Amino acid sequence: MQGQCAPLLDFMESGSRLGGRPAARIREVSEAETSSQTHAVRLRQATLEDVEVLNLWWSSALYTGEFNDFGKVTRPPVDKSIRENGLVGEDRGTLVVERVADLKPIGTVSWRQVRYGPNPESCAWNIGISLVPEARRQGFGSQAQRLLADYLFATTSANRVEAATDVENLAEQRALEKAGFSRDGVLRGAQYRAGTWRDVAMYSVVRRIDSR
Repeated sequence: MQGQCAPLLDFMESGSRLGGRPAARIREVSEAETSSQTHAVRLRQATLEDVEVLNLWWSSALYTGEFNDFGKVTRPPVDKSIRENGLVGEDRGTLVVERVADLKPIGTVSWRQVRYGPNPESCAWNIGISLVPEARRQGFGSQAQRLLADYLFATTSANRVEAATDVENLAEQRALEKAGFSRDGVLRGAQYRAGTWRDVAMYSVVRRIDSR
């Protein structure tokens, strides 16, 4: 049985197309919730056409960035994972960030389940983002993370979406605040990266009462 936080995996059809374009149904829901905004990016599920670029991004610190560089991480083959579930599972997932203007993939967003109690209602989603260098500092990260939070609220019963970032990563902290996340505090020595324990700033957004 799926937990209360499990995404509704049939919400998006893997590899779907709309008018020859990748059709991200995630974007439709997110724009309905934030209709006053015009988005420069959208999110979609990965397809086999993305295997080469995903392998490149995930194998080089140039693309992941210094704050996402955790050394070599063992992953199952990307093509196998896409065939199995489109990189969207019950307790974690990854979506491609795509620039609307030219439909160019510029990075990924991801989420994983965390728990704050033994009951299924006490689970939350912890999200992350990685953009290619040329797509950073243009506001894309804020939009992508807001879209992801909206998607998780729309397709699961989770009450909280959170994100943690290095205390020195001021750009991501600003992006999260612009996306509507609030700073919860600092977790001391919570993350091991680049050979040392790092403090991380925790941010979160909770479900609006009128959206329950």
